[in-house]
Amino acid sequence: MRRLAEAREQVETWRGLEIKVGELSDLLELAEAEGDEAMAADVSVEAEALAARLDELELSLALSGAYDRRDAILAIHAGAGGTDSQDWADMLLRMYLRWAESHGYQARVLDMTVGEEAGIKSAMAEVAGPNAFGYLRAERGVHRLVRLSPFDFAHARHTSFALVEVMPEVEDVAEVTIDPDDLRIDVFRASGHGGQHVQKNATAVRITHVPSGIVVSCQNERSQYRNKDIAMKVLQARLLERELERQAEEKDRLKGEHVSAAWGNQIRSYVLHPYKMVKDHRTGYETSDAEAVLDGELDELLRAYQKATLGKDEG
Repeated sequence: MRRLAEAREQVETWRGLEIKVGELSDLLELAEAEGDEAMAADVSVEAEALAARLDELELSLALSGAYDRRDAILAIHAGAGGTDSQDWADMLLRMYLRWAESHGYQARVLDMTVGEEAGIKSAMAEVAGPNAFGYLRAERGVHRLVRLSPFDFAHARHTSFALVEVMPEVEDVAEVTIDPDDLRIDVFRASGHGGQHVQKNATAVRITHVPSGIVVSCQNERSQYRNKDIAMKVLQARLLERELERQAEEKDRLKGEHVSAAWGNQIRSYVLHPYKMVKDHRTGYETSDAEAVLDGELDELLRAYQKATLGKDEG
């Protein structure tokens, strides 16, 4: 029923635009016949807005993968670079949360491990809204930051790395079969910044899927039940993503090509010194407004990726 509602909404949108194009065409003919320059100017403004809307809808056609319309689970891991990389991971988390907020998506942090001095070692967030996974899958990969380190007494230039994972949420438990006997579930006290913030009861949950070796944990909620529920949701998403990766690798093997998702394969660089630039290495798109990107203005980067992958099988 939801897919039917979405299809009906799409059809109504395109038919509405078709009607609008016809109306503007008639108005333009009328303006030219009567020599009404003011009307012609108004039609021109509306036509530009319509063209922008059509461009946006054209890009939405790139979001035609089997899971693109789903909510997304985002995982960020600090890489090489110590405290700088942990701070970089925190900056990325803020960037995605700001992007989600500006698009009316609901975003919440599911789990977080803070760094010893600053930033985060890892974090997991849920982004809920139309096409959340379709948009955010463009962010999968290694993100590289170059800047003057605020944690270096010499204020030297440092390069930091963080890995971003994006998984589609599992909507139907039948999609992923999990044998309860394959799970090892541990409970422990949630860690915090110390003092009253440390839970006195064992509410944090760690679930190990023995056959795959996947380990997920959650400690943000005060309820052990809620933490377990969230951890299971993340485990389902990870198992679904692993199956999608297996299918993609099999396709690549049959085609005779395979590219490893290794740490060296950074997808994007963010340079804050000696100049400012954000460059996506897959599409070639770059901008000098690094501050805006880090403040959540990702749309142009996402559009460039969608255009580059339009017509390709992205799963």
